[in-house]
Amino acid sequence: MPPALRRSPDGPTLHDVVGDAAFLAGAPRRFLMEIALTPVGHGVADHSRALRDPVGRFRNTTAYIYLVAFGTPAEREAVIGMVNRAHRPVHSAPGAEVSYSAFDPDLQLWVAGCMFYGGRDMWQRMFGTINDEAADRLYREFQTYGTSLQVPPEAWPADRAAFDAYVQRSLHGITIDERVREYGAALLDPAGHPVPVRPVLHLMRFVTIGLLPEELRRAYGFPWGASAQRRFDQLMKVAAALYRATPRRAREMPRSVLLRSSRRMVAAPD
Repeated sequence: MPPALRRSPDGPTLHDVVGDAAFLAGAPRRFLMEIALTPVGHGVADHSRALRDPVGRFRNTTAYIYLVAFGTPAEREAVIGMVNRAHRPVHSAPGAEVSYSAFDPDLQLWVAGCMFYGGRDMWQRMFGTINDEAADRLYREFQTYGTSLQVPPEAWPADRAAFDAYVQRSLHGITIDERVREYGAALLDPAGHPVPVRPVLHLMRFVTIGLLPEELRRAYGFPWGASAQRRFDQLMKVAAALYRATPRRAREMPRSVLLRSSRRMVAAPD
């Protein structure tokens, strides 16, 4: 297994955040946040295989995440090409009620921005507040997930304050139509999975809903009240304490396994 990542003494870097298992734990929240933007949601509902083939979708997504962050230049180029080929047919039909294209820089900005939003949040929940200098650096580093595709560097909000304002504007008064709400509910529904794993999936559903911004919980129609919030807060407090006590090598093991798999994927002949 590759050695543990060398942690920056000046606060977390992109490698620290993406290489930590907590980033993976936040993936369902990130996905629900991404598809809450109506064109993204309809594009996913029309074209994604996340419900039909969740393992394949997870493998492809993590290949992009890990190879952009940790890959060689050739591996980065290969996985970016793979994503662009997958995106080529993802566009709305002529006359569709909701217009979208996977090559739309505005939509890609939202998706990449959700990665920074979720990565920063999960790190701070597990390890504490990130200082301003490190948070600024982290924001700049996460922009690679958009600029590696079709997002021009200047399209990103100028700084973290502008980014947070962008997210708040996007969430203010947000509505999610029935199609995307049903897709989100199906994504978190344990009923279609084997009985032995359902308790874990019920816990994942609870944590995912708790991690969502309040505006999105309401828009998706997920029930949540003061009692649920108290249970969630206590769970996260205990989980963070246990997680910090876990050896770093163990926390980074998923990164090691998935990075090896991702490298094999892009190295395989077509």
